[in-house]
Amino acid sequence: MSAFYFDSSGIVKRFVSETGSAWTINLFKPSGGNRIYIARLTPVEVVSAITRRKNNGSLSTARADKAMRRFERSLSGRYVFVEIRAAIADEAMRVAKAHGLRGYDAVQLAAALLTNQERLHIGASALTFVSADNNLNNAATAEGLVVDNPNNHP
Repeated sequence: MSAFYFDSSGIVKRFVSETGSAWTINLFKPSGGNRIYIARLTPVEVVSAITRRKNNGSLSTARADKAMRRFERSLSGRYVFVEIRAAIADEAMRVAKAHGLRGYDAVQLAAALLTNQERLHIGASALTFVSADNNLNNAATAEGLVVDNPNNHP
């Protein structure tokens, strides 16, 4: 079983058809047995991303509504939620300063870093950080995480 930490730019690809969607969807197949981690705040970012696409016309209302329904149904039982606690907030401040990240990106990276540390501490495999954000991926790589960008999987 592999473990993946998805930020919102990676998760959106599961619900909105774009470059990397097929690869992302494949990681979620139950037969793969993958463990998928997301931060508790990720659903807020996903809803915001889908809504913005609907509002700017890049996604029809019907497709946006369908994507939103599918996403909201997926929230029960499919993800391992990483709760935002003090240690993550402290780490987010550190990585924001070190890499010049936006606030939520820093929280995403901090959550992935601490989740990865916890996994390694108990002898589990390292997780792969999945994001379509190149700046965030560069910071994650610099912090020692294995990174995969869904945009590299057309």
